[in-house]
Amino acid sequence: MATGIPELMWFHLPTLLAVWTGIDVVIGLAFWAQHRRLRHVGGLGWWALACLTHTCAAAAMMARPLLPGWVGMPLSNLLFSLTFALLWVGFRAYLGLSVRRVMTGVLLLLLVQWPVNVFFIEVIDSLPARQLLWLGTNVALLLLMIGDARAHRPWPAPTEFRALESVLWLQVALLLGYALIAVVLRWPFLPAVALLTFCFLIAYLLCVLAFQCLLMLRLRDEAQAARAVQRQREADLQRLVDNLDAGVMVFHPDHTLWRMNTAARRFLTWSAVGADGVVPEPSYESWLMLDENGQPLRRHDRPFERVLITGQPVRDVVVGLPIDGGARLRWALCSGYPENDSQGGLRRVVLTFIDITAMKDAQSEQKALEARLSQSQKMQALGTLAGGVAHDFNNILTAILGNADLAREDLPAQAPAHESLGEISTAARRGRELVRQILTFSRQQPLARARVPLAAVVVESCALLRAALPSQVQLVQTIVPPLPEVSGDATQLQQVLVNLGTNALHALPAAGGRIEVALDSVPVSQAQLPPALAQACRAAGLPVLRLRVIDDGCGMDERVQRRMFEPFFTTKPVGQGTGLGLSVVLGLVEAHGGHIEVCSTPQKGTTITLWLPPLPADEATAEDKPVTMPAVENPQPRPDAPASPEGAPHILYLDDDDTLVFLVRRLLERRGYRVTALSVQADALAALRDKPGEFALLLTDYNMPGMSGLEVAREALSIEPRLTVAVASGYITDELQAEARAAGVREVVFKTDAVEQFCEIVARLVKSSD
Repeated sequence: MATGIPELMWFHLPTLLAVWTGIDVVIGLAFWAQHRRLRHVGGLGWWALACLTHTCAAAAMMARPLLPGWVGMPLSNLLFSLTFALLWVGFRAYLGLSVRRVMTGVLLLLLVQWPVNVFFIEVIDSLPARQLLWLGTNVALLLLMIGDARAHRPWPAPTEFRALESVLWLQVALLLGYALIAVVLRWPFLPAVALLTFCFLIAYLLCVLAFQCLLMLRLRDEAQAARAVQRQREADLQRLVDNLDAGVMVFHPDHTLWRMNTAARRFLTWSAVGADGVVPEPSYESWLMLDENGQPLRRHDRPFERVLITGQPVRDVVVGLPIDGGARLRWALCSGYPENDSQGGLRRVVLTFIDITAMKDAQSEQKALEARLSQSQKMQALGTLAGGVAHDFNNILTAILGNADLAREDLPAQAPAHESLGEISTAARRGRELVRQILTFSRQQPLARARVPLAAVVVESCALLRAALPSQVQLVQTIVPPLPEVSGDATQLQQVLVNLGTNALHALPAAGGRIEVALDSVPVSQAQLPPALAQACRAAGLPVLRLRVIDDGCGMDERVQRRMFEPFFTTKPVGQGTGLGLSVVLGLVEAHGGHIEVCSTPQKGTTITLWLPPLPADEATAEDKPVTMPAVENPQPRPDAPASPEGAPHILYLDDDDTLVFLVRRLLERRGYRVTALSVQADALAALRDKPGEFALLLTDYNMPGMSGLEVAREALSIEPRLTVAVASGYITDELQAEARAAGVREVVFKTDAVEQFCEIVARLVKSSD
């Protein structure tokens, strides 16, 4: 032992090298395993290679006695320096810096170190020179590593970087201390190396610990960055979901709500606070879901339950959700999707729904319009059918009435047959009134439009109703002035009120009840009117007229309300109603440009509201009233008329119905006229040509096969322009009257009137021809 060295127990170098070798193997394997798992983290592979290199250096040092001097010492020094170089390269790779040029420089440095070491062994044989060369190389590598740590550490510097710098400075201090002991103080080689090895073992462990802390720092930063990215993605996704028009709700399998977007809250009219488990939300189990028919959905038919049961997505289920306590109903197209975990277990159920309330409302409105169109087409078809039937039916009724009257005239005043003939006439007139109702329903009877004060119509109608009502029924009349006039037919408006009052009477119980007829005006902005009616009121600058008939009778259910305006539909027993009353009301109200609303509740009563457009004060109304004759219910028999004198007016009557030809000829001949009654148009025109100026009147039927009555009239007037021509018809329209005037026809006669009035019209027409 050298002089001046204290006596102490020195570290055993082979033992220290063996321990270090074992530590190197463990740490190297750990770094390699981390490198395999964390390939995106640089430096781990280089550090594992540094551990392997250090193991080889330790082995070379232990094998140095067995190797030549120029091989053992330079090799061990070279491998120790390579260890520091690989630690530096790994640190640069960890920092993401370039390592290619650094490796090139390190290799050149090490290649130079080998021959210099050999030179100091074989040529000069200077131990201090060899030690200084090794120490300088390693200190330079450590300082380079410290420089990279300072230059590229984050700011503020994390604890891990500061700890690494401290460990690196400790290693520099150890190397400089070794230089002081081994070179300056000239300690023996083996004790100095053993002391340095022990100290370096401690520093090496601290350095590895620092590198592991750097790895943890990187992983922590990456985890924080990943969490930040995840939070940002979740925020972006939440914003995206919140901005969707479709509602999204996420439930746990136990039916608790986890998350929902703004559209879902808006659809359900819930609060704007997030579903975070603090704010109470309505439970899914308490929701009332309806199917497309408005019936409650069974539990296992709900989208959420179907996803739970089947584990499969459920798409496009139409559900209705009552909101605001059932005051409103919203419709949604709902879908459900399972959200599974990595093991395939159900984590959550996602419900999405699109608000289709507007579409459902449009579909309902479309169905209502289709129903109205179907009803309109049905009524149009029935009207066309009624017009065709009315002609032939009127001919039959006219023949019955006329022949019954003629038969009464032929009988003595006290003949028993008068009573039977009276019943025949009464039945025929009932048939005539039914035909008139059908024609009114089909709107083939023109309106006699005039200025009508609706209040006066209400007063007169209530007077008629009051006379027909039993004493236990209370009739209330309410009129709120001022009221504008309407343009219409007072008789037909009165018929509307009488029909509605009669229906209200039939709805009352036997013990009596109350009927109210209320008339007032309502501003257009406060009424729900059809566009055409609202536009007419705005154009007139006046409020709309509201006429209500209110009863507290039995009311109507929804089925009856749907069919109440259908022709021939009635809830009365057989023989007590034709089912045309409300159909006639609908036809007349629409003919006046109005609108009907019905509000009825079973066992509570019915309110029927008529909305009618007002007539501006400065607007004139053309009166175009068809010629009709009031019925005479009990015509008295008259004695036979004398035979027609030679100079009596000659009447030409044309009708395709032989029964009417026979009836009219007998009827007019009894009144002292000469009559030529024909059933063929060509024969009538030939008679005019053969005897010009012979006839005082041409009375022709309108609806005949071949030439119509108007065509016959035109042809007859072309033959004899001064001839008086009249056309008879079982139904009279505005178009027929306009065409008749254009053709030169003097008058259009309604065929289903009584005998006496028919003869009076004929007499007036004959007189006007004189």
